[in-house]
Amino acid sequence: MPLPLEIPQRKQTFDGQKPSLVEMRNTTETQPGLDESELIRKAQKGNSEAFEWLYQRHVRRIYALCLRMVSDPSRAEDLTQDVFVRLWKQLGSFRHESAFTTWMHRLAVNVVVSDIRSTKRRDSRVVHTDTLEDFEREVKEAMPETRMDLEKAIAALPAGAKEMLVLHDIEGYRYREIAEMLEVAEGTVKSQISRARRLLREVLN
Repeated sequence: MPLPLEIPQRKQTFDGQKPSLVEMRNTTETQPGLDESELIRKAQKGNSEAFEWLYQRHVRRIYALCLRMVSDPSRAEDLTQDVFVRLWKQLGSFRHESAFTTWMHRLAVNVVVSDIRSTKRRDSRVVHTDTLEDFEREVKEAMPETRMDLEKAIAALPAGAKEMLVLHDIEGYRYREIAEMLEVAEGTVKSQISRARRLLREVLN
């Protein structure tokens, strides 16, 4: 299914431009009370206006997921854009056998993980002991008497540990699933999540 031509003319949402953060904050305030299953069916038939409403309903949640994974607002905006482009292209494969939000969430995670794998070599995603210890020391030196909130603490983790922790503890994926997505050993996932949790407890207390 080609990208809808009407959407760029109104919102510039799928023409390669980043979705505006202001737009993302305001979209949920202007939606009519439309049944989502009907919107999905219309969008699957190529109705770009129905797809735009789906975008408006879910863009904030998808952006929040991307931001947790990469801790970079600009990159998270780009990934949000990529998710909805992919969603438009693959919407026809949604069979209404599971919740749409679950299906879309899985698609979004796959987009982010694919981006992570393509931007760095696989070995660079494995966080070694000295890297995590450096994180612990630097955080404590910078904030010796200050409590760091959870979101900032997670964002400060080295990238590989952060991604594994977010996927398991926040997004609910199993160790095996994370290992497959990130192309590392399951034991590596378990050990890095365990160490990341310990570091978070120590910097938050």
